[in-house]
Amino acid sequence: MKFKQDFFTQLPEFYSQVYPQGITNPQWLAWSDDAAQLIGLTQPTDELLLGLSANAAIDGATYYAQVYSGHQFGGYTPRLGDGRSIILGEAVGPNGTWDVALKGGGPTPYSRRGDGRAVMRSAVREFLVSEALYALQVPTTRALAVIGSDLPVWRESQETAAITVRLARSHIRFGHFEFFCHSERGRADKLIQLLNFTITQHYPHLSCDAAGYKAWFLQVVQDTAKMIAHWQAVGFAHGVMNTDNMSILGDSFDFGPFAFLDTFQEDFICNHSDSEGRYAFGQQPGVGLWNLQRLAQALTPVIPSDDLIAILNQYQEALVQPYLHLMRAKLGLPTLVKPTPEQDKQDLELIGRLTVLMEKNQLDYTQTWRQLGKVDPTSQHSGLRDDFIDVAQFDTWYQAYQQRLGTVADVDEWQTERNAVNPKYILRNYLAQEAIIAVEEGNLAPLHRLQKILSQPFAEHIEDEDLAKRPPDWGQGLIMSCSS
Repeated sequence: MKFKQDFFTQLPEFYSQVYPQGITNPQWLAWSDDAAQLIGLTQPTDELLLGLSANAAIDGATYYAQVYSGHQFGGYTPRLGDGRSIILGEAVGPNGTWDVALKGGGPTPYSRRGDGRAVMRSAVREFLVSEALYALQVPTTRALAVIGSDLPVWRESQETAAITVRLARSHIRFGHFEFFCHSERGRADKLIQLLNFTITQHYPHLSCDAAGYKAWFLQVVQDTAKMIAHWQAVGFAHGVMNTDNMSILGDSFDFGPFAFLDTFQEDFICNHSDSEGRYAFGQQPGVGLWNLQRLAQALTPVIPSDDLIAILNQYQEALVQPYLHLMRAKLGLPTLVKPTPEQDKQDLELIGRLTVLMEKNQLDYTQTWRQLGKVDPTSQHSGLRDDFIDVAQFDTWYQAYQQRLGTVADVDEWQTERNAVNPKYILRNYLAQEAIIAVEEGNLAPLHRLQKILSQPFAEHIEDEDLAKRPPDWGQGLIMSCSS
């Protein structure tokens, strides 16, 4: 790997240099060829294994942990930082640079008495979800590999340590700006320094002046809204939308107790620490705005409040439009060049009525959308009808749907297009758990099989259809802890 070190050299007060601690008897548990290409790698090697397991220094790496703060479950924590993630630098790839981080590389000054380790189950889950979201075309950080070990660590019981090698276009979070606004070192010059760096590195088309700052914040609002629109469309619950887990670039980031919906449930909670449902699936759009408001607060020393408020007022539209675009594609609705507000309202109502029916009839979110690809939309009766207990309500919805759909000239083409946007396979929590159990028993085959299928979620994979089934009773609606 060839590294740049722009963050390290230009922002010396924004991190602490710290060297990772190696894990014993490292082994490759999983590897992403696709992610590897981003930074010019071709295959896992013994030399790379030693470097990424922190058992040997990597040429050009600087090793540091970033400092930031954040709002966690609504309350402000003034000092957080990378407690178990150590960044090597920005690896130069064929089409840009990617931060390379060892998640689980040992304690840092921000570990808050923690050991800085990641357990194997959490490392595997982060690897799988990063690559699964990417394959679903959701903005996300990536995962290069998972490295396992025999190093014991304690959580609820003794487990083994592992490292996820994360790739991110940037590790800058909302919490970075909060830290340098609200801490004792909170000075406008530091905010401007961070802002100028972010714009120069990631928004080079913008200027580092008052006009550029406003344009940048608008882009952050739009990118965040687009990310959450994708989450809602694919049925993904992040679980811990603290401001320190929000990427400034609008990439899905910092995975813990996440889940894809099985049975559709608007108020589904995937994090057992979230007793009040602050981060429930249906709350995510509102939380996104709340988090952006906290970011706006931190930016008031450099951007006028009236401008920040005016930009925040565009959030709803910035979320609704990509969401409608994605959902219209899932439904196969004809494209509207310039939909009117009334047309948007009608389509949102059509989508909402379907999800209400899904919830009322306890239907699987992903399977229901996939079944749509088998429907003959020109037929009076839909094959979906038999999945609904309340047949009359479904018939009413289906009639409205057909009216909105209009004429379908080529049914086969229409069905093929639906299967290209409605995945057959998602990372169900029970599948991840089964793969983790197999790894614990020394069997990597289920993990590699699951990774392969998730990398092509829209294909049929007839021989692997068991991975598309609804969960067994024990695996329905699993919730996870933050150590997951």
